[in-house]
Amino acid sequence: MPDEEIFIKRAQQGDQEAFARLYEENFDKIYRYLSLRVGDRMEAEDMTQQVFLKALQSITSFKWRGVPFTAWLYRIARNQVIDHQRKKGKRQPDVPIDESLASNADDPQAIAEQNLDIERVLLATRQLTEAQREVISLRFTSELPIAEVAGIMGKSQGAIKALQHSAIAALRRILTVADNVENVENNVSHNKI
Repeated sequence: MPDEEIFIKRAQQGDQEAFARLYEENFDKIYRYLSLRVGDRMEAEDMTQQVFLKALQSITSFKWRGVPFTAWLYRIARNQVIDHQRKKGKRQPDVPIDESLASNADDPQAIAEQNLDIERVLLATRQLTEAQREVISLRFTSELPIAEVAGIMGKSQGAIKALQHSAIAALRRILTVADNVENVENNVSHNKI
């Protein structure tokens, strides 16, 4: 985004409207990332505000290197998640279904089925490593390219590709096992009737 560099420079000079524009363009992305990482909408909103407050406080130290401004914001958000996990302990949150992830279809049955699918995937991600969960969140929820994810996580692009591959393979195994267990339980309960 060529205008982004201009808005960053203006924000660094104290232009509040320029920072407001950066805020508006990036708020939803950062909120979605944090919402999935912490599993609590109110907490994610607070943390998103903290990310932008920290960004505003240190905008003058930001150096334009051709990397999108969002990569810098995601690094701040990632640090917020790490601080949050330290304060809360390593306990995994109860992840509520975020309606913004579900489609806006008018079919209640389709919405219910989609919510169940989302819940299954969110529960399955709890069995991944922290790094795998983060790659999945950044790549698929935030829709960031591998290069940006590598920058945010401080890893090489090759490492991100490998981590993404292992995360997807692990999710596939977890969901396959869950499906098999569900099928066995359904067969057992069906045979009892």
